[in-house]
Amino acid sequence: MMSRILIVSNRLPLQIKVNNQKLDITPSIGGLATGLKSVHTSHNSKWIGWTGLVNEEIDDTIRPAIDQAMKENECIEVPLNEADHELFYYGFSNKTLWPLFHYFTQYAEFKKETWTKYRKVNQKFADIVIENAEKGDKIWIQDYQLMLLPQMIKEKRPDLSIGFFLHIPFPSFEVFRILPWRKELLEGVLGADLIGFHTYDYERHFFSTVRRILGYDIYFNQINLPDRIVVVDSFPMGIDFDKFYNAAQENKYRAIKDKTTVQRELEKYLLDNPKVKLILSIDRLDYTKGIANRLNAFEYFLNKYPEFKGKVTLIMLAVPSRANVSEYKKMKSEVDELVGRINGEFSTIDWVPVWYFYRSMPFENLIDLYVSSEIALLTPIRDGMNLVAKEYVASQIDKKGVLILSEMAGAAHEMSEALVINPNNYDEIADNIKDAILMPEEEQMVRNNIMQERLKRYNVKKWAGDFINALNEVHKVQDQFVSKKINDRLEKQIVDQFKCSLKRILFLDYDGTLVGFKNKPEDARPDAELYNLLDQLAVNRKTEIVLISGRDKETLAKWFDNKKYTLIAEHGVWIKKPDKDWRLIEQMNVEWKLTIRSVIDMYVDRTPGSFIEEKNYSLVWHYRKADPELGIKRANELKDELTSLVANHNLEILEGKKVIEVKNIGVNKGRAAVQRLGSRKYDCIMGIGDDWTDEYLFERLPEEAVTIKVGLGNTKATYNIDSFLKVRQLLRKLANC
Repeated sequence: MMSRILIVSNRLPLQIKVNNQKLDITPSIGGLATGLKSVHTSHNSKWIGWTGLVNEEIDDTIRPAIDQAMKENECIEVPLNEADHELFYYGFSNKTLWPLFHYFTQYAEFKKETWTKYRKVNQKFADIVIENAEKGDKIWIQDYQLMLLPQMIKEKRPDLSIGFFLHIPFPSFEVFRILPWRKELLEGVLGADLIGFHTYDYERHFFSTVRRILGYDIYFNQINLPDRIVVVDSFPMGIDFDKFYNAAQENKYRAIKDKTTVQRELEKYLLDNPKVKLILSIDRLDYTKGIANRLNAFEYFLNKYPEFKGKVTLIMLAVPSRANVSEYKKMKSEVDELVGRINGEFSTIDWVPVWYFYRSMPFENLIDLYVSSEIALLTPIRDGMNLVAKEYVASQIDKKGVLILSEMAGAAHEMSEALVINPNNYDEIADNIKDAILMPEEEQMVRNNIMQERLKRYNVKKWAGDFINALNEVHKVQDQFVSKKINDRLEKQIVDQFKCSLKRILFLDYDGTLVGFKNKPEDARPDAELYNLLDQLAVNRKTEIVLISGRDKETLAKWFDNKKYTLIAEHGVWIKKPDKDWRLIEQMNVEWKLTIRSVIDMYVDRTPGSFIEEKNYSLVWHYRKADPELGIKRANELKDELTSLVANHNLEILEGKKVIEVKNIGVNKGRAAVQRLGSRKYDCIMGIGDDWTDEYLFERLPEEAVTIKVGLGNTKATYNIDSFLKVRQLLRKLANC
């Protein structure tokens, strides 16, 4: 049986209105509802969300009809009251997240009251999801209103597979960091197993933000959390191509008696004015759409190219949106004034430059506009995707028509055959309107043919299917690590093997394995608990403890000189046995250090927060305190620059956690461990470490050894363990043997 998918969004795919104590229920026609329809109908799906009616509007007379509608449409209601809607939706979602994510920081409000309500409403959604989720279900959460929801569900139901898709842009780190609750929102989204964005740019911004704010390691498109892997990818949302193409064909061949009023009026106007070209602009009335800019640019075009006066008409359809928000009220007034001014200045007896409509239109009238307009002018200042651009192209059944599209729309990444413009550049917009008017039909057909073929291939069903398939594949990635993760059963096996052995040796890395990382290496001193734990292990004559670290011998001597365990320093350069002096494991040349140091010093100067550590036989560049993005960039540059130098001096580069170390080739923890083992016979060998320098140890220890990597990631170790705290917990059980 196919597993269920629970779709979760702020609104259900139903339009529910109350008229005279009766319900008017119709399916939603928005992009999201259309996009997820195939998933909803083919996966035994339930859709969880708000009806659009607050509790105060619902009484006993209409409650049965709502419940029946929920049942018939496989929907589950999340009840919201008036305060929820005002503070959660109009407040935090649309007065904080919406403007900030679209780079309109001047409109963003940061009120604790709305944040508190946002968190509470997300918890309401979480409670409903958890109540209705069955084992094996997949949860697909939609958009910015529910960014805390993935973590809330994952905390209570870690067995559920969770996907999250953001339908608006994800801003750059410099913008996102403005949020007072930035960490909580990121952690909320990271409750998902798969996170989807429309474009790679948004994905890249998300990675940068996660790395800088939360400090997680990222490999390709995977974020390594302490306990699991999260996959992030881009899935550009498509449209139902056939729906628009077929509707446009029907529109063209419709009998006169069946034509809509809008279609008849458009055809009559074009018949009376054969030289006029219609330029179409359709948007919600939102400041992100750049409607005022578009009108100003059109006015600029008429002044720059006066020969086109009387030959073009801009049809501007502005769909009402959030009309009770003050910014939107001001914007409507501004647009009304601009339209009035342009029409007042340029209109003639038989020509009006701008036809302005402030209302929504049914689907069939949208098709009328798409089919009748030779040009579509879509210039959002910031837009997650912009499906209108795709709908317009899909509706051009004769492949004629020109799309002018803002480079700030997500759709521009897929529709490079359009005339792509900067929405703030009036000259560029004016020039492209002229080019669109004069573009030969052959060129229009070539451009549209390419875009239509692409839109047909990657339609909305393909988008939804790709996301669901990727969500299924995530578990294969996660299972690679989960299968190695030490659970209660494996831990008991390891403890029993240790307990039954007569001669044991434990190779233990230090930083990241026995203690947590610190910004300054000297701050990671051993605490009383660690001393006590290691002493307990070492007091047993059957057990030999070997601390095998990249630390210099002076530091290890200061911390552990009087202890009954073996110390190996600088990844295998020095060794000190209990009650013995330090000795070199092998002789090495250090004449190279002056040359290499001069190179690393330059990167210290260029990377604020980084520093150099000089050991007896190696040099280490630390960048844990540097800006994460800059640190990684400089680390890659340094590795490139050092590559040719180390080859000439018989050296190698070791890359650890936020460190790059240069040392003599062949010296590593694995080689040192093998020398320490020698010909001695041990019936229990164990190695525990956390980074790439420990991979040499895991590789060189005998096959029967128990090797454990701290943290997630590809490794040659037999097992994974979550953290240094879990390592201590395991060692405590071994000590109690």
